[in-house]
Amino acid sequence: MIVFDLSCAEGHRFEGWFGSSDDFAGQQARGLVTCPQCGSAEIVKAPMAPAVGAKGNQRAAVSQSRKPMSGGKIPAEVRKAMEALAKAQAKALENSRWVGDDFAEESRAMHYGEKDLEAIHGKATLNEAKELLEEGISLAPLPFPVAEPDELN
Repeated sequence: MIVFDLSCAEGHRFEGWFGSSDDFAGQQARGLVTCPQCGSAEIVKAPMAPAVGAKGNQRAAVSQSRKPMSGGKIPAEVRKAMEALAKAQAKALENSRWVGDDFAEESRAMHYGEKDLEAIHGKATLNEAKELLEEGISLAPLPFPVAEPDELN
């Protein structure tokens, strides 16, 4: 398997796993490679650093400064901060309505008085978010991904 860093026309970055470089090219040509955030099929390989393993005689020479993050362990203070952020997001979403891909449309309707104001959350492309901000409509990205209600167990 080979892992590519990919990017769509909207600037979203994500990983793709393929059997080979030719496998990626074939899937891309058939329109099978799409952005998981916006669905765009305009996908290119993003620049990435190659994974080069250390020489066998250098593996024991890992510096002390890198050890706290080795083995996938997250420092306690970082973990606590992430947990606090996740709790704050969950609390904020308790009284918020999921609007999915209609986020930009719903936000505009509330901003221009066509609908009553309420807390909502959903999806917006980068361009939609920029347009909302240019119109003076407040919005904020969520720090953690949110599962769509239909995808929850």
